[in-house]
Amino acid sequence: MRLVLEDWNLNAAERLLCVEALATAGSIVEAAQLLGITRHALKRRIIKHRIEWPRSSASAGDSATANASASASVTAE
Repeated sequence: MRLVLEDWNLNAAERLLCVEALATAGSIVEAAQLLGITRHALKRRIIKHRIEWPRSSASAGDSATANASASASVTAE
């Protein structure tokens, strides 16, 4: 797979790599393996770049986890 960067922005490149790895792998553990980092490192990047995970099409059971993550993001700001 080839990724095309629009500019030399390192943050944008890191975000794009994370988003593409998550979309390709389907799980945080597998995406982290693709990127060669730990799942904890990937989770930090998901929070840092405010990547929506799991996707909005997730089941209702996953929405509670997403809401808890959103609450944690708001309190961290």
